[in-house]
Amino acid sequence: MAGYVLGIDQSTQGTKALLFDETGKLLCRADLPHRQIVNEKGWVEHDPEEIYQNTVGVVKLLVEKSGIDRREIRVLGISNQRETALVWDRATGRPVYNAIVWQCARGAAICEEIKQQKGAENIRSHTGLQLSPYFSAAKIAWVLRHVEGAQERADRGELCCGTVDSWLVYRLTGGKEFRTDYSNASRTQLFNIRTLNWDPEVCRLFGIPTSCLAQVTDSDGCYGETDFEGFLEHPIPIRGVLGDSHGALFGQGCLKRGMVKATYGTGSSIMMNIGEQPVFSDRVVTSLAWGMNGKVDYVLEGNINYTGAVITWLKDELKLITSPSETEELAKEASPCDTAYLVPAFSGLGAPYWDSEAKAVLYGMTRTTRRPEIVKAGLESIVYQITDVLTAMEQESGIAIEELRVDGGPTRNGYLMQFQSDMAQIPVQVPSSEELSGIGAAYAAGLAAGIYQMETLFEGQGRTKFAPSMTREDREQKYRGWKKAVEKALSK
Repeated sequence: MAGYVLGIDQSTQGTKALLFDETGKLLCRADLPHRQIVNEKGWVEHDPEEIYQNTVGVVKLLVEKSGIDRREIRVLGISNQRETALVWDRATGRPVYNAIVWQCARGAAICEEIKQQKGAENIRSHTGLQLSPYFSAAKIAWVLRHVEGAQERADRGELCCGTVDSWLVYRLTGGKEFRTDYSNASRTQLFNIRTLNWDPEVCRLFGIPTSCLAQVTDSDGCYGETDFEGFLEHPIPIRGVLGDSHGALFGQGCLKRGMVKATYGTGSSIMMNIGEQPVFSDRVVTSLAWGMNGKVDYVLEGNINYTGAVITWLKDELKLITSPSETEELAKEASPCDTAYLVPAFSGLGAPYWDSEAKAVLYGMTRTTRRPEIVKAGLESIVYQITDVLTAMEQESGIAIEELRVDGGPTRNGYLMQFQSDMAQIPVQVPSSEELSGIGAAYAAGLAAGIYQMETLFEGQGRTKFAPSMTREDREQKYRGWKKAVEKALSK
């Protein structure tokens, strides 16, 4: 039976509700922002209750804005900011502390303890992830250690420890379902990606009881039903759950081995579908793409802390721009001979360097370096970081990358996309739709509900293509300069 598919994309900055018709076309979108709670230490938190209330509220806004009959909404898919972790009371649903956001590195000391205990290699071989406070495990462990009585209550099984998807599923189903999907589970640093179960040994290292963790379910599985606190006359099934980057991979149609996408958000996720067998690497991490139809696919992934956030820094802290849209013209205005490089290691460097002590540097300035050149260096730092990850992926997987599919707000910047194609030396494809994370989760839900058919679902996506145009000599010279700048930033 035809009808509408509802997607919720719960991201770092806010919550979006997306409405799709029976062909997969995006009809309408509504947004609600939430507070960014940042203290003097740079710790970053979100209020879980605000996120939940916004999730219910944004669906009401969407229905009002679109003018549809809410009775025709058939199914829900959810994509979410990954690694962000929270702990709540299993009986009451009340959080015991704010959600600790993926950007927050407060778990660094816990990771250092585990490293001293020689646990880092076990964690990498079991979970596919480098030991890092970036992932959910150290964040949950921090809450259990620092909230009075939390560890004891967790040991008694009274608390739920999870990610944003499991929090929303729990609340939307009235506490009936405590579930997460394979993609989110694989990013907690607690999940064994070989056995496809929570890893008891790794959980012990972090002090997190497996009894407090969600039931892992196929990404297109059954997550219960919701009526959004009575807003819908009849509850609808939740049939798609994916971490935002995995949702974007699916929404981009990267369903075959060797296909790659890059999401340009606050940070960036570069992800390569490597098929049904994992490949383990020291430079990028191995995760699960998704679990669907009873089997899992694996990915290589590199995460970068500061990509779109570099543009925010140029605007809010340096006051060099008043809106992101100015960056393209300023970059074109800048001298092509300028040798300034920005390495935005404001909270260390992620893949492929894994140096949490690296410091940001603005390197190679001359007397003629001006505002346009610094803005250009900021934009180009996004491309250089992504190129580093793509190079590592090719080398680790043995798969030649033929094209890069991209998504996220910064992909509207033509200078940025052309420079990305030039540096990576491959075509870059920008889809006409921006909401790839939410599209992926909604498509998974629509397929599971029988509304969509896989054979035709991805056919209608329009794309803008950028092809390499820079000479090899210029490209290599610029990239050598970037590598020299990175050396100045690294702590080792």
